[in-house]
Amino acid sequence: MAYQWIKTLHLLFVMAWMAAVFYLPRVLVNLAEAGDEPAVRSRLDLMGRRLYRFGHVMFGLAIIFGITLWAMYFPSAGGWLHAKIALVVLLFAYYIWTGRALKRYAAGRGLPAARTLRILNELPVFVLVAVIYLVVAKPF
Repeated sequence: MAYQWIKTLHLLFVMAWMAAVFYLPRVLVNLAEAGDEPAVRSRLDLMGRRLYRFGHVMFGLAIIFGITLWAMYFPSAGGWLHAKIALVVLLFAYYIWTGRALKRYAAGRGLPAARTLRILNELPVFVLVAVIYLVVAKPF
């Protein structure tokens, strides 16, 4: 019974974090396209900062429950878990990059082009598909 609750909470916090991973780059795209509208830029900057903090909390909780799952139920999991963790680290690095881009913007430095941000916005989907496949199929 505890396993199901821990796994449920892990999945809940992973989904919340992934929402932040998907939406923060979209905020950056909107900032890049906002032009000289200070009210819009200010609102997007505030949204981005709040979303970034929210994502960090959700990631932390997801990690806590993920480590609990591993320690209690999968201490000798196969290579699929190592591959999954590597991809999660990659997603977290991407998330940190988006947060730093937001901080650079707030400091008055520019953002990459909106087209570049749009392309980068799509990358986490492919990584997430690989993570889901690894968890479901446990191919190795």
